[in-house]
Amino acid sequence: MSRSPHILIVDDDREIRDLVGKVLERDGFRISRVEDGATMRRVLADNLIDLIVLDLMMPGKDGLTLCRELRGMNDQTPIIMLTAKGDDIDRIVGLEMGADDYVAKPFNSRELTARIKAVLRRAAQDPRPKAEDGARFLCFEGWRLDTGKRELLSSEGIVVSLSSGEYDLLHALAKRPQRTLTRDMLLDLTRGRNSIVFDRSIDIQISRLRRKLGDDPKNPAIIKTVWGGGYLFTPDVSES
Repeated sequence: MSRSPHILIVDDDREIRDLVGKVLERDGFRISRVEDGATMRRVLADNLIDLIVLDLMMPGKDGLTLCRELRGMNDQTPIIMLTAKGDDIDRIVGLEMGADDYVAKPFNSRELTARIKAVLRRAAQDPRPKAEDGARFLCFEGWRLDTGKRELLSSEGIVVSLSSGEYDLLHALAKRPQRTLTRDMLLDLTRGRNSIVFDRSIDIQISRLRRKLGDDPKNPAIIKTVWGGGYLFTPDVSES
């Protein structure tokens, strides 16, 4: 069972966010809605987003600027520009900035859904990598996570065996310290687009990680449970 694609809607108009969100939810997509670029970046940091519906005209940084910045960071998340302008020049500029498609307001909901599905199909056939993490080591509480070799090393330099899933989960947590991550976020960040949605698998892997990190399961200090929320990685993390 594949996870439903996660679509991020970025538009300063709440009515448009709600309208587009309802249309896409009816078609089985998972939706996040934000009103500006700063919030967009936080959602992208904590979730695996499959496609962004990005409004062109927004106060502050507009859609063209945000699109250019994402592509400049080598973030290749598919983008569909959404705007009230219908001029060819706006469409051309948006595509030149790295957008994958362009839909003008007022839009037909079936057309928008069809374009989103088409862009997602193209992305699946020709996947483009996210920006690479430049840090080789993530260091915390005497531990070092080697992102090149995908290994966990103790303070004595001893390699602690991790399964692929355990490594991915620890990496997702260590990259986002002092932030509560829900199970859905962790599933997205660790499993990717072909995830089998199984919340308990996260809990099981958290228990295994705690044992390997020497974290007291009854009173954990490194990976804390946030009841009703998810998990919190508490240490300060340095990168090298």
